[in-house]
Amino acid sequence: MRELEHSKLKKYLSSLKKIPKSMSYRGDLSLLERPKVAIVGSRNPTLYTQKYTYLLAKALAQRGVCVVSGAAMGVDALAHEGAGAANTIAVLGCGIDLVYPAINAQMIVDIAYKGLVLSQFEADFRATKWSFLLRNEVVVSLGEVLIVTQADIDSGSMHSVKYAKEQGKEIYVLPHPIGESEGSNGLLASKQAQAIYDIELFASRYGNAIERSEVIKDEFFYFCQKNPTLDEAVERFGDRVYTEELEGSLVIRNGRVMML
Repeated sequence: MRELEHSKLKKYLSSLKKIPKSMSYRGDLSLLERPKVAIVGSRNPTLYTQKYTYLLAKALAQRGVCVVSGAAMGVDALAHEGAGAANTIAVLGCGIDLVYPAINAQMIVDIAYKGLVLSQFEADFRATKWSFLLRNEVVVSLGEVLIVTQADIDSGSMHSVKYAKEQGKEIYVLPHPIGESEGSNGLLASKQAQAIYDIELFASRYGNAIERSEVIKDEFFYFCQKNPTLDEAVERFGDRVYTEELEGSLVIRNGRVMML
């Protein structure tokens, strides 16, 4: 177990009103430098929600996006699993030495080895109702946007929506039939959230799906996923642009750089 100090946390949790003095962590801190999306939702998702939460997280991870969630049952677990342990951050509502909930024990251990696990509590702290709320604030703050794939009106996920509004984050939801997921459907009806109707189209705002394991997902990769102009790419990364083109990692079309 290692500690992230307040001075470093300010960089990653700048949208929080009260940044923790420190956070314990296990895993790869480089995930904090990647584009990040927070995904939350019901602990009892419908089959529809299960399918599209998983596919959404997978599509984002294929583009180098890190998925952030709270390691809870249901939507949280599906988001972590869809992204894969190496592409996800789990924020705990308990101390980092505890594995909670037990049903997700192996998943949390895998994330600690391959991804990143964070906790703002003492190592042996047992989760409480208020600690989950603090966890939710951190999950929202780490993400560039918040995605709610299913939520009832008075659910914990709607607390996350409240935090997203306070932090100025965009909110996205999966559309549901009338009578289901009334919390997220209400956000759509009141135009407080935008609907995700096409998984690949939504994920494509972060770049192209890259499944080849040999592609290094570093600052250059994330920059080129935004399809910059050739001049912008060369100014920032020099000859690497042409080297990667020769190796077949990208193409230059109409003056723009595109990852393959």
